[in-house]
Amino acid sequence: MSTTDAVRDEILGEIAAIIREVVGEEWAQETPIERETTFGGDLELESIEIVALGEQVQARWPSADFVTWLSSMQLDEIIELRVGQLVDYVAECR
Repeated sequence: MSTTDAVRDEILGEIAAIIREVVGEEWAQETPIERETTFGGDLELESIEIVALGEQVQARWPSADFVTWLSSMQLDEIIELRVGQLVDYVAECR
């Protein structure tokens, strides 16, 4: 495993923990959150949860401007957004 892969795996773990905290439901604790997991389809995050996720990401990684990144996407891209895309974005901003 390369250093880049290790960093992305670490970020994935932290983002998964943030998602579980934001959702706050028991099912989220048991659901695997992987790179291919979608925020809309798999996790069914609502807009308020996306806002809370963005705040947590921004607090953890200040260089990752979540709002600007998300606002650069089309609606269909946001609907299909995968956890791995957020992981990659955070990794690039570090």
